[in-house]
Amino acid sequence: MFELVNSALLLGYVIEIAEFARYRGSCRDDPALIENKWDGFEAAFLGFEPRKLVHKPDEFWEKLASDKRIVRNPQKIRSVRDNAQFILDIAAEHGSFGKLLAAWPGTEQIGLLDLLAKRGARLGGNSGQYLIRFLGKDSFILSRDVILCLRDAGVDLTEKGTAKGDLKKAQAQFNAWQKESGLPLVHISRICAMSIGENYDAERLKRATGGED
Repeated sequence: MFELVNSALLLGYVIEIAEFARYRGSCRDDPALIENKWDGFEAAFLGFEPRKLVHKPDEFWEKLASDKRIVRNPQKIRSVRDNAQFILDIAAEHGSFGKLLAAWPGTEQIGLLDLLAKRGARLGGNSGQYLIRFLGKDSFILSRDVILCLRDAGVDLTEKGTAKGDLKKAQAQFNAWQKESGLPLVHISRICAMSIGENYDAERLKRATGGED
């Protein structure tokens, strides 16, 4: 499946959808905001084609900061250029970004997240987790409810669950659950999220989270 994802689509997801997964978390009453602007994003960022973007001069990026077709956040805009180069670098090393994702074992998800955080721009934390989920990679997301579920199961995590030690413990528990159940990580992650905390009807959950954990 990853071989069907071209570089333009990859860059779009890597930069905008992953980043705005966090953005949508702060504006849950309007989860369609980014989707409604998507055509504007594609036009402004030249179809998200990395080779075109990395050669654009500073003036191009400065103008985007006032472009009403997109969410005008200077840091996110700069991350597009940085991540365009990141994708080209990964493609040179592994054949394509998709090949890297497809070959990376789910039992070592935290290693992939570490790579995204260190070599990508603004792809650490939850952004990296939502990124690989949106790209179709079988994975878990350490949402608030998933962290509560893990702690309820006896996994010794901090409240936020973001420390390196937390990630290792979470990975170990998900690996154990997957071995025991035979289920994909995404199924286990969602079961975990729905089994604790405040639950809502299906339609409200879909509107509020876009279907994610």
